[in-house]
Amino acid sequence: MTSDKSHQGILGIHHITAIAGNPQKNIDFYTGFLGLRLVKLTVNFDDPQTYHFYYGDNRGRPGTILTFFPWQTMPKGFRGTGQVIITFFLIP
Repeated sequence: MTSDKSHQGILGIHHITAIAGNPQKNIDFYTGFLGLRLVKLTVNFDDPQTYHFYYGDNRGRPGTILTFFPWQTMPKGFRGTGQVIITFFLIP
């Protein structure tokens, strides 16, 4: 038995990542329509030719972060066992 109690500090989800299509439409929707802040823009470190968009509240606090990998040529997915099908996101 270990004495590691680090899991006791986890109070919720840090962020959720999804796949998007057109990168500009993704930015326009989340920043323009929903009014989120583009907190960070990096590359996907597993696929450096793909962006990684991070959206969140005005302070970029954990629990408010929604991220996307825009893969325009990715074929449409299908529901699989154990996959998330719907995500709700509250915008004040």
